[in-house]
Amino acid sequence: MHEVTDTAFRQVVARLGKPDALFTEFVSVDGLCHEKSHEKIVRYYLRFAEIERPLVAQVWGSDPEKFYQAAQIVRKRGFDGIDINMGCPDKAVVKSGGGAALIRQPRLAQEIIAATKEGADNLPVSVKTRIGFEKNEIESWMSALIAARPAAITLHGRTKKELSNVPARWDVIANAVHMAQGSGVLVLGNGDVKTMDDARAKINQSGVDGVMVGRGILGYPWFFSEIIPSLEDRLNVIVLHAQIFEESFNGVKSFAHLLKHLHAYATGFVGAKELRMQLMHATNARDVARTVAVWRGAHGV
Repeated sequence: MHEVTDTAFRQVVARLGKPDALFTEFVSVDGLCHEKSHEKIVRYYLRFAEIERPLVAQVWGSDPEKFYQAAQIVRKRGFDGIDINMGCPDKAVVKSGGGAALIRQPRLAQEIIAATKEGADNLPVSVKTRIGFEKNEIESWMSALIAARPAAITLHGRTKKELSNVPARWDVIANAVHMAQGSGVLVLGNGDVKTMDDARAKINQSGVDGVMVGRGILGYPWFFSEIIPSLEDRLNVIVLHAQIFEESFNGVKSFAHLLKHLHAYATGFVGAKELRMQLMHATNARDVARTVAVWRGAHGV
């Protein structure tokens, strides 16, 4: 997720409840392949720590040649896989022909997958997409993707038009699983997964090979460990995340980008609103640690 699943957050998740694989924020292949923006994009989006492995680099765009080049870059930088975003509903992304716009261009989507596989060499190439653009198009869209033989397809159970405004349609995802049987293509499901028990239920319901979690983990890096965090755990992760963020992005990324995470952590306990409001004024990791320490003292924690 853009400006959410950066290396700092991924490192926190890896420490507290590591899933089978982690994915980067999505990166424009045009920007990644351009000499003027390449280094900035790598520093901002593609830095990672060994603890995050296996780590998949997520990319987006509409030019097969750029995907070929981007796949080579991703491979040389030591990632464990490359994922093509064919589901982002953002207006600017769609207008440029990337993300969910590729649902309307199945032949181009196939060309992109082929070019990415060629550039990736031995790295697995996967696709993340939706069940359709304005309506359910799973029959034709899934058939086109399976024919291109990516290693895996992650399906978000909504159309581009629906955004996240309706419940995810896991019955449609189940249909996609049936279509992929015997192809060697794994199918993962995505949408409205709130707990690990919920994930297991959806796996049993749909027959998917796995589940991808997005919004459900924001503010809850213990998701995959199934640990119920104590107040002490919540306070400690606020300080830890701030420290890792500063170490990772000092001079590269504004500390303000961390505030959404601090806001999400400081919720669900007595005095949380007060702590939240105080944390919103933090400009560095030292501020965060000091704010948490003062709050602890005031609340006898």
